[in-house]
Amino acid sequence: MTKQTKKRRILVAITGASGAIYGVRLLEMLRGSSNIEVHLTLSKAGRLTLGAECRREASELEAMADVVHSAANVGAAPASGSFRLDGMIIVPCSIKTASNIAYGNTADLISRAADVMLKERRNLVLAVRETPLHWGHLETLTRLAKLGAVIFPPLPGFYHNPETIDEIVDQSCMRMLDQLGIDVEAAPRWGEADGVAPIGANSCDEDG
Repeated sequence: MTKQTKKRRILVAITGASGAIYGVRLLEMLRGSSNIEVHLTLSKAGRLTLGAECRREASELEAMADVVHSAANVGAAPASGSFRLDGMIIVPCSIKTASNIAYGNTADLISRAADVMLKERRNLVLAVRETPLHWGHLETLTRLAKLGAVIFPPLPGFYHNPETIDEIVDQSCMRMLDQLGIDVEAAPRWGEADGVAPIGANSCDEDG
C-alpha cells in the first residue's frame, strides 16, 4: 500500500485592517495546491472590511478553505499546540491584533492561535497594514519579531514593472508564502531564470 503524503496545514486569518484583497488572493493561491489543507478564520471587523473593499461575502472566502473556524471560538482546533499547524498568516493584520499577540491577550481564536504558533516555535507571518507607525507600533512589532514572528508589511516591489493592482498584490502574496516554504510562482523573481535580470556588475574588480 502506498503511503499518502501528509498535507501541510496552513491557517489564514483575516482581520479588519485595510488590505482584504491580500487575504482573498492568498486563499486563491493556496486553493490550487493539492498538498495543502487550508484553514480559515475571519474576525468580525475583517468581514466588514472584506465587504467594503472587495465587495465579497465571507461565504465566498470560506468556500475556498478546507476548514473554517469561528474567530470567537477559542476552543477550536488551532487553539491548542497539540493540533499540528505548519504555518499561520494573518493577512491583513491590524495593529490591534498585533498588539494582542505581542502581549498575550488571547481573547479570540486569531490571537490565541498566533500565540500557540509562537510558543510551539512554528511559522507565524503577520502582514501588518498600518502607516505611519508611531513609537508604540514599532515597539509592538519589535516585540513580536523577538518572539519569533515574521513581520511582513505588504509593501510592493516595483522591479518587476507591475502594470495592475493584481500584479502588485500577487508579488506580495508570493513573498508571504515564501516565508512558509510554499512555492507559488505568481510574479517574476529577481535574478531567477525567466524572472527579472539583476543589475550592476557581477565582478568586484571595478571597486578594486
